[in-house]
Amino acid sequence: MTETLPVDMTVISISHPGGPEVLVPSTAPVPRPGADEIMIKVHAAGVNRPDILQRQGLYPAPKGASEIPGLEVAGVVVLTGKNVNQHKVGDKVCALVAGGGYAQYCTVDATNALPVPQGLSMQEAAGLPETFFTVWTNVFDRAALKPGEWFLVHGGSSGIGTTAIMLASALGSKVLATAGNDEKCRACEALGAQKAINYNTQDYVAEVKEFTQKHGADVILDMVGGDYIERNFKAAARDGRIVNIAFLNGSIAEVNFMPLMLKRLTFTGSTLRIRSVEDKAQIAAALKKHAWPLLENGTIKPLIDSVFPLSKAAEAHAKMETGTHIGKIILDVADA
Repeated sequence: MTETLPVDMTVISISHPGGPEVLVPSTAPVPRPGADEIMIKVHAAGVNRPDILQRQGLYPAPKGASEIPGLEVAGVVVLTGKNVNQHKVGDKVCALVAGGGYAQYCTVDATNALPVPQGLSMQEAAGLPETFFTVWTNVFDRAALKPGEWFLVHGGSSGIGTTAIMLASALGSKVLATAGNDEKCRACEALGAQKAINYNTQDYVAEVKEFTQKHGADVILDMVGGDYIERNFKAAARDGRIVNIAFLNGSIAEVNFMPLMLKRLTFTGSTLRIRSVEDKAQIAAALKKHAWPLLENGTIKPLIDSVFPLSKAAEAHAKMETGTHIGKIILDVADA
């Protein structure tokens, strides 16, 4: 039986650029899917740092995307466009969206949605798309991490970090991580890191060199930037690949690039939100083939730090800004 859809829905709006308090519940028209899209009744949505930047007025939605924040959702398909054949009404899916996730209903191109892995809750599934898409395209596609190589991920206790540790470890790489305190370091090691380094008390460059017996990291995933750029050059192995996906410590730095030449390093970076539907579809297909079996057989499982009701999105953002979380922060939309 087809669900009767409401005209309006509850969403979280950004009243004006500012702190978490500018996130306010409001109403908006329920969207309708285009010919290649599905409409999802959202049960849960992930909270990510780009959401915070958007709230602050620093990361506007791409042209044509919803102004409602939220880049990943999990829920049930309630409508499909005329060209859609890979999903049907009633399917449980999670999806990477360009915006609109903090809402009761959301539309997305059908190719950017994946089935909820068997055995995972909607809240767990909502924590998959943004981090898994990001890690896969940067670590395994762009940096071509291979089994047996040394992989260093900064911010190992974040949503991106925990995902990177689990995926890389499960696929046969040797993982190192940095984190801000001993509790977070132990959490990283419990997820599969061979060594976690407390960057507040240890020099990660020296620790990486010592632990790898002077080999260094073959691949480095960095979201810090600033002085980490030059330090990553020092920590990298010969022919190493360094990928920047954010600049929490700033995107401007004075750097000695000589190691880039002497070590034959590759220094690259990317963003995900503005990439084309087709690009994201290719990432989704790779995840379904390589990562989804690991989720379904229990080899890896998203780490959820905390869950907030949709109406408490401001509290969820405040929690993320404290930096105390380990894993994903999720909004429960089911009872909005």
